[in-house]
Amino acid sequence: MSETKSNAAEFTVSEISFSIKRTMEDAFGYVRVRGELGRISRPGSGHIYLDLKDDRSVLSGVIWRGVASKLKIQPEQGLEVIATGKITTFPGQSKYQMVIDALEPAGAGALMALLEERKKKLAAEGLFAEERKRSLPPLPRVIGVVTSPTGAVIRDILHRIDDRFPLHVLVWPVRVQGETSGAEVANGIRGFNALPPGGPIPRPDLLIVARGGGSIEDLWGFNEEAVVRAAAESQIPLISAVGHETDWTLIDLAADVRAPTPTGAAEIAVPVKAELMALVDDRSRRLNSGLVRFVTSRRTELRAASAALPAPQDLLALPRQRFDNLANGLGRALIVSTRTHRTHHQNLASRLSPVLLSRLTSKARQDLAAHSERQQRALHVAVTQKRQAFAALAVRLTPARLAQQSALGKERLNGLTDRLERAYLARLGQEKARLDGLQKLLKSLSYKDVLARGYAVVRDAGGQPVRSAATVASGTALSIEFADGSIDAVAMSESAAPKPAKTRKSGTGKPVRTDQGTLF
Repeated sequence: MSETKSNAAEFTVSEISFSIKRTMEDAFGYVRVRGELGRISRPGSGHIYLDLKDDRSVLSGVIWRGVASKLKIQPEQGLEVIATGKITTFPGQSKYQMVIDALEPAGAGALMALLEERKKKLAAEGLFAEERKRSLPPLPRVIGVVTSPTGAVIRDILHRIDDRFPLHVLVWPVRVQGETSGAEVANGIRGFNALPPGGPIPRPDLLIVARGGGSIEDLWGFNEEAVVRAAAESQIPLISAVGHETDWTLIDLAADVRAPTPTGAAEIAVPVKAELMALVDDRSRRLNSGLVRFVTSRRTELRAASAALPAPQDLLALPRQRFDNLANGLGRALIVSTRTHRTHHQNLASRLSPVLLSRLTSKARQDLAAHSERQQRALHVAVTQKRQAFAALAVRLTPARLAQQSALGKERLNGLTDRLERAYLARLGQEKARLDGLQKLLKSLSYKDVLARGYAVVRDAGGQPVRSAATVASGTALSIEFADGSIDAVAMSESAAPKPAKTRKSGTGKPVRTDQGTLF
């Protein structure tokens, strides 16, 4: 059977693919498609590949690199958007897709839902906690500003700072809108924090992140996680001044302080120099005034206290008078004390008479002799007892044992004998030393040593010492003892004529004159 030929035209794969491509592009042109973003892919080429979907279909889409850098919002999965572009095909895979030229949120509600979801996520991590926020320095030396260097915001901040308190301001230039604005702002915050203290570029004491007002899409870069995390991690206190007072972004929650406007941020950052100077002047005046009042009050109190104090001479009058009284009585007290001690010594001397000392010495000698005799008897008794014991043992012991015990007994006996003799001699020496001491004491207290110094002892007829001249009547016979002998004398009144001198022999055999005259 022969093959049947067809009149249908033949196309190559490329021809039919490109024909379909032209047909779709001519039929649809530019379209606006509303849908939810699904899969999103960002390869190294910089293009963005994504899916637009609804509850029944999926449309593939691509955003070329040049368009992606200019998008107002960044594509995120789950975000409802309106994509503007053209429908085309990709012949290499026989698939159709949408080349997106513009991307905008489907409505504020979608962006707000995404914003609320991100806010909850970051709040759960503690990035918005009040306890982690730092207080601002009262007077910073350097302020770092992260903003666009060409906008009106930086001019307003610099002008406001210059009006209030001129100081050093560093600007970190960033784009405040567009795809890369969030990353640039985060890098600016981290860059200021990375500056070393004391380095060639001064490290700021305070940061301000600022931008003018705009729609939620314009401010979306300040809602990105990178910006919020950089603000929360900043070691330098940070003021957020993004948008107007009614605008708010997530960086406002992570910053230490939120300012309503960029100008308000400058007012929060620095005080008014004139007001500070006025405050310092006022407090200086108040301090000086208070110091003057304090010194005046203390001077008045001191004067009142000094007026109530007595004069120095009055304070010293009583002690001086007491000192004079004591000084006057010191001489009399010394005389009385000397007399008292002299009387005490005389009483002691009367008790230590030569007769008493002689009696004590005799008794000590008798005791020493008795002790010596008792020790001799005790020694004899001890020796006898030992001998008797040895004799009794000699009967019971063998000759060898006897010899041994005898030798031991002799050694012990000799030892005891030596100890007894030494004890006897030691005791005898002690008693002798004691006796010699008493003899020396007797000699030192004997009146004969006093006679040797030129004194004499006057005795009456009975041999008793005469202690007072008032007790001796005229014509009383007396005996006067000197160191080298004694003489007899007769007491005479002062009006009686002197009698011829009498002499008698002294104890040395030499004649001694007895006409010494009266001692009274």
